[in-house]
Amino acid sequence: MMGGRIRDVWADNLELEMAHLRKKLEKYPFVAIDTEFPGIVARPIGVFRGSTDYHFQTLRCNVDMLHMIQLGLSVCDAEGNIPPDVCTWQFNLRFDVTRDMCAPDSLELLTTAGLDFERHMRLGIDHTVFGELIVSSGLVLLDNITWVSFHSGYDFGYLLKLVTGEPLPDVEDDFFERLHLWFPCIYDVKYIMRSCKSLKGGLQDVADDLQISRIGQQHQAGSDSLLTALIFFKMRDSMFDGVLEESKYLGYIYGFSNATSATRTQNGHLLYAPRANATPVPAHANADALASAHTHSPDDVGVGIE
Repeated sequence: MMGGRIRDVWADNLELEMAHLRKKLEKYPFVAIDTEFPGIVARPIGVFRGSTDYHFQTLRCNVDMLHMIQLGLSVCDAEGNIPPDVCTWQFNLRFDVTRDMCAPDSLELLTTAGLDFERHMRLGIDHTVFGELIVSSGLVLLDNITWVSFHSGYDFGYLLKLVTGEPLPDVEDDFFERLHLWFPCIYDVKYIMRSCKSLKGGLQDVADDLQISRIGQQHQAGSDSLLTALIFFKMRDSMFDGVLEESKYLGYIYGFSNATSATRTQNGHLLYAPRANATPVPAHANADALASAHTHSPDDVGVGIE
């Protein structure tokens, strides 16, 4: 356990820690997410509707080919308070560097960040078992859980693949339809930053600007998910007077066209519908830059990628 707040989870303590996490969700229904994964190893070829379509197809083919290495989940209440003890679970998945595909620069960066790939091979969590536990955890398919993320297309791509056990949909609209079914309430800090002129860059840059101290090691999923949670609530409270307009920010993922919008029914449930005159998020770069080596977690290693 890192600093008493981040719990490392392997195959041997998975069920116990999932039970602890489920219990925490009753009081702390905001869940911040980060993943570590093996980078970008392929780029799609063909004709694309635009840079965001190319970005999605790059995400899709890489998520389908590769395997998540770590998942970090940090819990908070609606005021941004974290539990006084363990608030973050860092799930370490099975990954064999001798058999599973990975980008060499990603492997080097994650090794430098402290990931023990020999241990991931021996003691890592089975992906299928983990997916089944998440489905029954109370984390998915419910709109009383609010997900907080940072430039999270790949994060949710890998998580969606994990819970469904299926390849990602072929087109972006179908991807978002499935995403909103499994994860109805998502905020992406990088998308929200478009309304904050003073904030730019990756996760650590934003934390530095907001004077938020990190707990744990950068480029590990647990630490990055906790930092994402702390940033989200400080942004919301200091820059938006404590309230984010759902119609402007809920359900949007940075770098995608997101052609749906969220509204609430009279009983408070979320409803997604096609958004009139949807326009792509500015790509800030050509398609090749959008597909540049995203290796791990949110730190703007490539423009248009986290």
